[in-house]
Amino acid sequence: MAKINFVDHSGETRTIDADVGSTVMEVAIRNAIPGIEAECGGACACATCHVYVDEAWQERVGAPTPMEEDMLDFGYDIKPNSRLSCQIKVTEALDGLVVITPERQA
Repeated sequence: MAKINFVDHSGETRTIDADVGSTVMEVAIRNAIPGIEAECGGACACATCHVYVDEAWQERVGAPTPMEEDMLDFGYDIKPNSRLSCQIKVTEALDGLVVITPERQA
């Protein structure tokens, strides 16, 4: 189990217990986190689960794959710390992860 901190664009934080092996997107959907739409269901075929990874966590989360980078091109307000939450696997090393949801999804 790992804790994931979801911060919305207004600064409200929701801390959720996440099962190791799930994705950040799956955790968000199961817990009705505002700002995560996940229209493709986690297939990396849209950008509606876009999040910003807090700077302190970027190295541990890692860089997006080329396929994820291609999909991020369709996201709203993409930044260097943008990731698709469907592509971030929850591990024990990510206990305490902080992700910020954008003001809106593409």
